[in-house]
Amino acid sequence: MHKSTGTRISRTYDAFDAFKHAFETGKTIHFLQKVTEDFRFRVPLPLEGWNNEQYGKERFEDLIRFERSVLQAYFTPILVLENEDNGIVVFRAEGVLNGKSYLNELTVVFEYEEDRIRSFREYVGTPLKNYEAP
Repeated sequence: MHKSTGTRISRTYDAFDAFKHAFETGKTIHFLQKVTEDFRFRVPLPLEGWNNEQYGKERFEDLIRFERSVLQAYFTPILVLENEDNGIVVFRAEGVLNGKSYLNELTVVFEYEEDRIRSFREYVGTPLKNYEAP
C-alpha cells in the first residue's frame, strides 16, 4: 500500500468524501452511486441486528438513518492509504452521541471492484458503549 498524495484525487478520497457526506448529512445518493450491485458492509455497532455483515443499498440507508438518530458528528481524515484493491482511511469523528460529547478515531477499509465500492468495513478506536439506549 502507498500513501495517497494530496495532489491527486484518488478513488479512496472520493469514496471517503461520499461516506462522510452520508454520515454527516443523511444524504446517501452520492455514496450509493459508487457501490456495486452486490455491495455489503460491516460496522462495529454493539447492537442486535448490526453485529454481522450487512447487504445492500437499502440496509446502508437504514444504517445512516439509525446513526443520524443517535450521532451527530463530523469526520476528519487523518491518513489515506490505497492499493489496487483496497483503500484505508483513518479518521477522527467528533460530535454528540446520545446527548454526550463524542470523540473517537476510526478506520474504514473500502474494497473495490474496479472503480466501484464492493464493500466497506469499519473499525473503531474506542468501544461504542453510548450506542446503547440512554
